Amino acid sequence: MENVVKKIKIAINGGIDFGAKLSAKQLITISKYMNEDEQLELTTFQQLYIEIPEDKKEEIIEEFQSVGLACYPVGNYVKSLRTCNFCKGEEEEGMPVAKELNRRVAGKPVPFTLKVAYTGCPVGCGEPLLSDIGVMKMKDHYNLYIGGKAKGKDAEVGSLFKENLTPEELYETVEKILAVYSKQGKKRESFHKFLKRFGKEQLIG
Repeated sequence: MENVVKKIKIAINGGIDFGAKLSAKQLITISKYMNEDEQLELTTFQQLYIEIPEDKKEEIIEEFQSVGLACYPVGNYVKSLRTCNFCKGEEEEGMPVAKELNRRVAGKPVPFTLKVAYTGCPVGCGEPLLSDIGVMKMKDHYNLYIGGKAKGKDAEVGSLFKENLTPEELYETVEKILAVYSKQGKKRESFHKFLKRFGKEQLIG
């Protein structure tokens, strides 16, 4: 009887950068862990899902990270930031803030999959108003939107929750929101439904 290799699914992407891109080296590294008939699933979160042997999880993740791939858990977690293409340059479009926000929140366990989007200007290419939590850079400050829902007949644009935040205020506010949702949200209760039940005004007091 052949030994069956137990596999687990992880999410990967090229990290927070100028658009959703992968290098040739990254693609070659990913392909090492795929059979010819296997396929990669591209999600709306700008992530790729790949199955890897569970017993080699740590070493494979380390190899992925060595070529610049970011790795995240799959399931009911905060997804990595969905971003715009940062068309005017790193500092002007606030990429350092996007990277730090992603570092602080991506992969945190929550009652149900939660999408955070970030855009570097009011054009909103990262679709922040259609995400559970959305961030829009406004000159030197940041506006925070919550409660967006992109799918279903009850689709809804997110509403402005806080405006003119500094980077530290932004990080702190988003982390507080996630802490309340993690504690008060019901199992598999989407963030959109949670806000309807719990009330936006109750989020951070």
